Amino acid sequence: MQGEVLAGRYRLGESIGRGGMGRVWRAHDEVLHRAVAVKELTAAQWVAEADRAVLLARTQTEARAAARINHPAVVTVHDVLEHDDRPWIVMELVEGRSLADAVKEDGRVAPAEAARIGLWTLRALRAAHTAGVLHRDVKPGNVLLASNGQVKLTDFGIAQVEGDSTITRTGEIVGSVDYLAPERVRGNEPGPASDLWALGATLYTAVEGLSPFRRTSPIATMQAVVEDEPEPLENVGAIGPVIGALLSKDPAARPDADAAEAMLAEAAEGRRPNAAQAYVPTQVHVPAQPTGFTPPPPTPMSTADTTTVVPPTPTPAAAPAPAPSTAAKSRHWPKMLAAVLAAVLIGGGGALAAMYYVDQRAAESSDVAKDQNKGQNNDQNAGSQDGSDGKDETVPKDGSIPDSWVRRDDVEGFSLMLPPRWERQQEGSQIDYTPDGGQRFVRIAIDKASDWQDSYQHQLDLEKGLRPKLPDYQRVLLQSNTFRDRPGSLWEFTWTAGTQDTTSGPRHAIEQTYRADDGTEYAIYLSVPAADWPGARQQFDAILRGWRPPQR
Repeated sequence: MQGEVLAGRYRLGESIGRGGMGRVWRAHDEVLHRAVAVKELTAAQWVAEADRAVLLARTQTEARAAARINHPAVVTVHDVLEHDDRPWIVMELVEGRSLADAVKEDGRVAPAEAARIGLWTLRALRAAHTAGVLHRDVKPGNVLLASNGQVKLTDFGIAQVEGDSTITRTGEIVGSVDYLAPERVRGNEPGPASDLWALGATLYTAVEGLSPFRRTSPIATMQAVVEDEPEPLENVGAIGPVIGALLSKDPAARPDADAAEAMLAEAAEGRRPNAAQAYVPTQVHVPAQPTGFTPPPPTPMSTADTTTVVPPTPTPAAAPAPAPSTAAKSRHWPKMLAAVLAAVLIGGGGALAAMYYVDQRAAESSDVAKDQNKGQNNDQNAGSQDGSDGKDETVPKDGSIPDSWVRRDDVEGFSLMLPPRWERQQEGSQIDYTPDGGQRFVRIAIDKASDWQDSYQHQLDLEKGLRPKLPDYQRVLLQSNTFRDRPGSLWEFTWTAGTQDTTSGPRHAIEQTYRADDGTEYAIYLSVPAADWPGARQQFDAILRGWRPPQR
């Protein structure tokens, strides 16, 4: 695609960034003779027509949101266009790196510099709020540090613009889970205070080198956001009290933009802001109920992944609170789980930690799930869904890749060899290939910001989180190895998926993880019904032989 010209004027250069929903290209505007950045929404190629409309709406929202904000700390949007059946955004090119890259490369940011970055980010947010725009995805990856010292806030792709109808589905949570304010996790409407909480979490990450609430799974992270206090700051300098004030669980107890700006300005000069002491330590915030309503006690919702507490639905005081319904819980919780995981992956974080949990995606109705599973299992016993006998999936005894297999060049840059009937599916940045709608699938996860230097230790940590959460979990093997001359780790395990899961019954999975020269961590994961395991294990070896990472 390099060298291609969009709209008769924007000539694409090299790719300079990649995320869950697309990639960013350096380009040259041949009309105005200037360098620009062009964001391509690659995800639009792989979604249903209805979802493509949502992506287009989000692109248009991003352009409108940025256009409404006139501030030097907000990345300027120059143009929006459609090309090759997907939307593109032409933006100001910022030469430099993101705050996330700075933390990854340098370990942490000095407190005074973090305060300066926070000050300019806050000014951008205040300009956005004044224009009626909530960002809703403030995080280190969306704060750009230009080589000339400027700070720029970017990516208003999931912004909420005052006066526009919502472009999210009912119950959908958008944004990176690490940086979602507690009230957003609880399902309440966000406000300017929610963006300021995300700024506090971003600044914590900057000075400490790690996210304050990230856990081994998205659900555990959400729970930590609502219930836990962050670890005490160790490298805080004068900015520590400001971060603590911004991370108040109660949005009403956080400083507003004016107060936060004054405190950050003092911290940037190395002076400890006295005003920050007026803000109480973070507490779990229970939203107030409307007058005249008596709330029932919070209802615990449990799955194989975790248990959390969700806000109760107000019940009229004159009517008795209904008894909790196990069936209702089993229907609504998986929807929330899927939405949150989609949000995590759209935001680009937790790719490897999340990939096992999405394996338990649930159907919206238990009856539908059972019918689908029954039908799919019958299809598997009879052969592939299109009526073939599945011979093109059989791997020769010598382990070579079958002649019938085809190379799939994925839009994300990698490629792999698969049987011809395996189709691509995508949720956020997580990519599956499956022949039967998800009963069997290969999943690819790419983590450019892994906190782990050792794949074996990473898998041990993931197993520690999964062991109590997957019913009947059994480790088959977990051992370090070498893959493509790079240090890696191989993990094989079994468990029993629940009756509410799309893939119910005994399951068998295997994953090869390794780190490339540039530090990117790749995971190639196969999951199948246990009855299919012997042939699937041979398939996995052939898939590994045909794997090609993105060319750099």
